[in-house]
Amino acid sequence: MSTFDDRERAEEAKYAHDSALDFKVMNRRNKLLGVWAADLLGLHGADAEAYAKEVVMSDLEEPGDEDVFRKVRADFDAKGVDRSDARIREHMAELVAVAREQIMKEKKD
Repeated sequence: MSTFDDRERAEEAKYAHDSALDFKVMNRRNKLLGVWAADLLGLHGADAEAYAKEVVMSDLEEPGDEDVFRKVRADFDAKGVDRSDARIREHMAELVAVAREQIMKEKKD
């Protein structure tokens, strides 16, 4: 039974590690999205940083990406930024890979 217990503990540890990594990646993606959106909204410096934090915090409203998307979409609409829903979602997807690469690089350093 010891081998089974060891395997089970290893799987649980891997799941916990993968979940933590996914959480970090999505937070980084949201920050990168916030920086991108801030630039399009004409925000710079501390205002851009504050906006990026708002985007990260918006992800705590509900599971999934819809809360983040709605925040950016509403802010773009309020400021007249011309980006389609498809382009916002596409950029969100692109940034997942960028965020994962950044996180993995940081782990190696």
